Amino acid sequence: RSFLKIKFLRYYLFFLFRPTYATPKVLEKAGLTMNDIDAFEFHEAFSGQILANFKAMDSDWFAQNYMGRKTKIGLPPLEKFNNWGGSLSLGHPFGATGCRLVMAAANRLRKEGGQYGLVAACAAGGQGHAMIVEAYPK
Repeated sequence: RSFLKIKFLRYYLFFLFRPTYATPKVLEKAGLTMNDIDAFEFHEAFSGQILANFKAMDSDWFAQNYMGRKTKIGLPPLEKFNNWGGSLSLGHPFGATGCRLVMAAANRLRKEGGQYGLVAACAAGGQGHAMIVEAYPK
């Protein structure tokens, strides 16, 4: 019984960290760094989830022991992070959270004059999703 509880907790904890795992992968595929991103939109599954992801993203130990990376990812600048609110304040429409995140990033890029946005989320089944949104030049 305790074995199942431990396995569940381990799964549950790592499910919440999926944006931390997905972010460097999408940045590397796009040839970008955290400094190139003008708007970050992360899904907040729970209030403490974002704080835990920030802690993991800013930890060399987590990067080396759990992600197989030599160094930490680094924190997104808070002045660029979920500026118009996140899933907890704006809502978490079941099945449409990704659309809400992408639209928030696209609208922020348009209004704030940015070029790149990064969208990341954890999802059911321990999945992690991330994508880069690029503003079309005027």
